[in-house]
Amino acid sequence: MDCTPGRAATVTLVVTPADLAPAWRSGDVPVLATPRLAALCEEATVAAVTPCLAEGETTVGLRLELDHLAPSPAGASVAATAVLEEVAGRRLVFAVAARAGSRLVARGRITRVVVDRASFLERAGA
Repeated sequence: MDCTPGRAATVTLVVTPADLAPAWRSGDVPVLATPRLAALCEEATVAAVTPCLAEGETTVGLRLELDHLAPSPAGASVAATAVLEEVAGRRLVFAVAARAGSRLVARGRITRVVVDRASFLERAGA
Protein backbone atom coordinates (compact mmCIF):
# COMPACT_ATOMS: atom_id res chain seq x y z
CA MET A 1 0.00 0.00 0.00
CA ASP A 2 1.25 3.41 -0.94
CA CYS A 3 -1.64 5.67 0.10
CA THR A 4 -0.97 9.15 1.44
CA PRO A 5 -3.31 11.63 3.11
CA GLY A 6 -5.05 13.99 0.76
CA ARG A 7 -6.27 11.35 -1.69
CA ALA A 8 -9.90 12.02 -2.53
CA ALA A 9 -12.77 10.83 -4.67
CA THR A 10 -16.34 11.87 -5.34
CA VAL A 11 -19.17 9.57 -6.41
CA THR A 12 -22.65 10.67 -7.43
CA LEU A 13 -26.07 9.10 -7.08
CA VAL A 14 -29.35 10.17 -8.63
CA VAL A 15 -31.86 9.03 -6.02
CA THR A 16 -34.35 6.47 -7.32
CA PRO A 17 -37.24 4.70 -5.56
CA ALA A 18 -34.82 1.83 -4.80
CA ASP A 19 -32.72 4.26 -2.72
CA LEU A 20 -35.57 5.50 -0.52
CA ALA A 21 -36.07 4.61 3.14
CA PRO A 22 -39.06 2.27 2.59
CA ALA A 23 -37.05 0.18 0.10
CA TRP A 24 -34.21 -0.15 2.65
CA ARG A 25 -36.66 -0.80 5.51
CA SER A 26 -35.16 2.13 7.39
CA GLY A 27 -38.35 4.16 7.74
CA ASP A 28 -41.50 5.05 5.86
CA VAL A 29 -40.64 8.51 4.55
CA PRO A 30 -39.87 8.52 0.81
CA VAL A 31 -36.42 10.16 1.00
CA LEU A 32 -32.87 8.85 0.61
CA ALA A 33 -32.33 6.08 3.18
CA THR A 34 -29.57 6.64 5.70
CA PRO A 35 -28.04 3.18 5.01
CA ARG A 36 -27.98 3.97 1.27
CA LEU A 37 -26.30 7.29 1.99
CA ALA A 38 -23.73 5.49 4.16
CA ALA A 39 -23.06 3.06 1.30
CA LEU A 40 -22.54 5.99 -1.09
CA CYS A 41 -20.00 7.52 1.30
CA GLU A 42 -18.22 4.17 1.63
CA GLU A 43 -18.13 3.92 -2.17
CA ALA A 44 -16.28 7.24 -2.23
CA THR A 45 -13.69 5.96 0.29
CA VAL A 46 -13.07 2.87 -1.82
CA ALA A 47 -12.70 4.96 -4.98
CA ALA A 48 -10.20 7.25 -3.24
CA VAL A 49 -7.72 4.52 -2.30
CA THR A 50 -8.19 1.60 -4.69
CA PRO A 51 -5.60 3.02 -7.13
CA CYS A 52 -2.89 3.11 -4.43
CA LEU A 53 -3.36 -0.43 -3.10
CA ALA A 54 -0.93 -3.21 -3.94
CA GLU A 55 -2.06 -6.19 -5.99
CA GLY A 56 -4.14 -8.52 -3.82
CA GLU A 57 -5.00 -5.79 -1.31
CA THR A 58 -8.44 -4.38 -0.61
CA THR A 59 -10.08 -2.43 2.18
CA VAL A 60 -12.85 -3.40 4.57
CA GLY A 61 -15.01 -1.17 6.72
CA LEU A 62 -14.16 -0.82 10.41
CA ARG A 63 -16.03 2.24 11.65
CA LEU A 64 -18.69 4.55 10.30
CA GLU A 65 -19.75 7.83 11.91
CA LEU A 66 -22.29 9.69 9.81
CA ASP A 67 -24.65 12.57 10.54
CA HIS A 68 -27.55 12.54 8.07
CA LEU A 69 -28.43 16.23 8.05
CA ALA A 70 -30.99 16.79 5.29
CA PRO A 71 -33.49 14.76 3.25
CA SER A 72 -33.09 14.03 -0.44
CA PRO A 73 -36.16 13.00 -2.48
CA ALA A 74 -36.26 10.78 -5.54
CA GLY A 75 -34.65 12.57 -8.47
CA ALA A 76 -32.12 14.46 -6.34
CA SER A 77 -28.46 14.22 -7.31
CA VAL A 78 -26.30 13.52 -4.26
CA ALA A 79 -22.49 13.66 -4.46
CA ALA A 80 -20.41 12.04 -1.72
CA THR A 81 -16.76 13.04 -1.32
CA ALA A 82 -14.18 11.18 0.76
CA VAL A 83 -10.80 12.63 1.67
CA LEU A 84 -8.13 10.42 3.22
CA GLU A 85 -7.07 12.26 6.37
CA GLU A 86 -4.95 9.77 8.25
CA VAL A 87 -2.95 6.62 7.58
CA ALA A 88 -2.10 4.64 10.73
CA GLY A 89 -0.50 1.39 9.65
CA ARG A 90 -3.25 -0.49 7.85
CA ARG A 91 -5.99 1.86 9.11
CA LEU A 92 -7.25 4.58 6.78
CA VAL A 93 -9.39 7.39 8.19
CA PHE A 94 -11.53 9.48 5.85
CA ALA A 95 -13.57 12.64 6.22
CA VAL A 96 -16.76 12.28 4.20
CA ALA A 97 -19.39 14.77 3.12
CA ALA A 98 -22.42 14.43 0.87
CA ARG A 99 -24.11 17.32 -0.90
CA ALA A 100 -27.17 17.83 -3.04
CA GLY A 101 -26.11 20.92 -4.96
CA SER A 102 -24.83 23.36 -2.34
CA ARG A 103 -26.88 21.78 0.47
CA LEU A 104 -24.93 19.62 2.93
CA VAL A 105 -26.78 16.30 3.24
CA ALA A 106 -24.33 14.41 5.47
CA ARG A 107 -20.89 14.53 7.05
CA GLY A 108 -18.79 12.15 9.06
CA ARG A 109 -15.76 9.92 9.27
CA ILE A 110 -15.15 6.43 7.95
CA THR A 111 -12.31 4.12 8.96
CA ARG A 112 -11.28 1.27 6.68
CA VAL A 113 -8.54 -1.32 7.06
CA VAL A 114 -6.24 -2.57 4.31
CA VAL A 115 -6.27 -6.38 4.12
CA ASP A 116 -4.95 -9.10 1.87
CA ARG A 117 -8.07 -10.14 -0.05
CA ALA A 118 -7.30 -13.88 -0.21
CA SER A 119 -6.35 -14.15 3.48
CA PHE A 120 -9.41 -12.17 4.52
CA LEU A 121 -11.75 -14.38 2.49
CA GLU A 122 -10.11 -17.50 3.91
CA ARG A 123 -10.63 -16.26 7.50
CA ALA A 124 -14.22 -15.37 6.65
CA GLY A 125 -14.87 -18.87 5.34
CA ALA A 126 -15.87 -17.56 1.94
